[in-house]
Amino acid sequence: QVQLVESGGGLVQAGGSLRLSCAASGSIFSIGDMGWYRQAPGKQRDLVAAITSSSNTNYADSVKGRFTISRDNAKNTVYLQMNSLKPEDTAVYYCKAEIARAWGIPTYDYWGQGTQVTVSS
Repeated sequence: QVQLVESGGGLVQAGGSLRLSCAASGSIFSIGDMGWYRQAPGKQRDLVAAITSSSNTNYADSVKGRFTISRDNAKNTVYLQMNSLKPEDTAVYYCKAEIARAWGIPTYDYWGQGTQVTVSS
């Protein structure tokens, strides 16, 4: 089975920084696009940042200039560096990866368990 394990969440004050990590493990043939999503209580899950297999990136307007997504293909890991955090960034953050488990098999979206990020004012 494929698992995505997240780490790096926590409680920080406004203006602070956190770095989230998400490592994929298990039966993995290849990994395509990866991304980070977040969901606040009572809200839908929204895309925060995405990165392609060739390291092209895109960001939600609300985090552009503050967050940076990156990946380490050798470690099957995607990162989200979050700077200048605001209380509005408080949410559960989920990573997603498009993973093929074998040759000739289409990719499937796998999700991490989520990690809580809380930003106090």
